[in-house]
Amino acid sequence: MDLFSRSWTALRAAVAALADEDFAQPSGCGGWLVRDLVCHLIIDAQDVLITLATPAETEPTRDAVTYWEVTGTPPSGEDPLDALTVRLAAAYEEPRLLKFHLDDLGSAAGRAAALADPGLRVATREQVITAGDYLLAYVMEWTLHHLDLVAHLPHAARPPAQGLARSRQMLEQIAGAAFPASLSDEDALLVGTGRRAPTGAQKAALGELAARLPFVLG
Repeated sequence: MDLFSRSWTALRAAVAALADEDFAQPSGCGGWLVRDLVCHLIIDAQDVLITLATPAETEPTRDAVTYWEVTGTPPSGEDPLDALTVRLAAAYEEPRLLKFHLDDLGSAAGRAAALADPGLRVATREQVITAGDYLLAYVMEWTLHHLDLVAHLPHAARPPAQGLARSRQMLEQIAGAAFPASLSDEDALLVGTGRRAPTGAQKAALGELAARLPFVLG
């Protein structure tokens, strides 16, 4: 719960500190500008609120790691839902409106997470998961999207070290293998999820794991 709060608070603070012109810069998500990514974060906040208010009675079918659907194809931004996000973001017209909506919904999602019983079983995506595991899965979501946010904004605040380290651990569980120690947590996440191509040295260090990349989480 604490790690969810730290990661989410840091991401929202990074968005709040952006200048208006930053919203027109590309993000680390294929086909999305920063404004599109921030609009997606608003939808994410809605999902957190909906999920935490949707209790389930059956046993969990997923945990924080198996929550993710893993593919080998990075998103291009051409998926209908991705395209809808772009249109929604454009409808805000002014960055301050995106900031306001993210702060409003994001704060509510943060409060709901802090109040949630970690053992509560909730339903999402036709699966059942405990609230604790769901929020831990979202540490990965916030961390990766924080990296997406700052991909072309070197002046923006980076994600918390604790979130990077825990997300790397979860990605290694998904991969069934450890990333080499020579890769920083940030590099392991970017390369491992296909957000950045490995350098020659990184590819050599990855060994057989390089052929299995990327692990695209959806």
